[in-house]
Amino acid sequence: MTIKALVFDAYGTLFDVQSVAGVTDATFPGRGATITQIWRLKQLEYTWLRALMGRYEDFWTVTRESLDFTLKTLGLATTPELLTQVAEAYDSLSLYPEALAALEGLAAHRLAIFSNGSPAMLKRLVAHAGIGAFIETVVSVDEIGVYKPDPRGYAHVEKRLGLAREEILFVSSNGFDIAGAKAHGFHVARIERVPSERLRAELAEASVIDPALMFKALRMQPEQLGLHADVTVAALTDLASYVAGLEKA
Repeated sequence: MTIKALVFDAYGTLFDVQSVAGVTDATFPGRGATITQIWRLKQLEYTWLRALMGRYEDFWTVTRESLDFTLKTLGLATTPELLTQVAEAYDSLSLYPEALAALEGLAAHRLAIFSNGSPAMLKRLVAHAGIGAFIETVVSVDEIGVYKPDPRGYAHVEKRLGLAREEILFVSSNGFDIAGAKAHGFHVARIERVPSERLRAELAEASVIDPALMFKALRMQPEQLGLHADVTVAALTDLASYVAGLEKA
């Protein structure tokens, strides 16, 4: 099998969405962990709701709306200015520790990002992380006005790259995205940020399920939809050897 391009999801795959906790906790001391988890859960839910209703708004709007929902639900006072200030944390998410080394190790291949993020958000995010030199193309769902996991999004990636689906390795840690990409026909690699056995042990030992643990259970495990990744690896840096093995097969 010849893989001609690797396409990475952004949020939760290359970039750690949990890194907004520094901003949320600084703004609302003692409530940052709860805000961070509800915000991300609702952010994804709003993409799916808007897709189902046919009422697309870009990811910046969704990000602010989901933060507004979170703060109001928790009874925390805010202003439009403060809402924007906190939401901008999504423009400066931290790269996962191994991401830069992984991209460097894959530099001989075409590398792209396919994300729900708006073009402006992704431009700022890539620039902040300093990975622009490695990424050939950044594809946003905003170009077609429909969120993942709608199959039109993955088809748009093929069009943008000028490749057939079997020539693309899609990389994500998000269960819904993995299922969507596999349903479309991509070869899919799952980054296992939270191993299932470790999560089950944490859940069994916890006397109270805190928001972070609930998020791991809901959003960082494979979906049971009969659509599974072709390979599961522990870190982005494992991809280079996997791709090399495919090319030898």
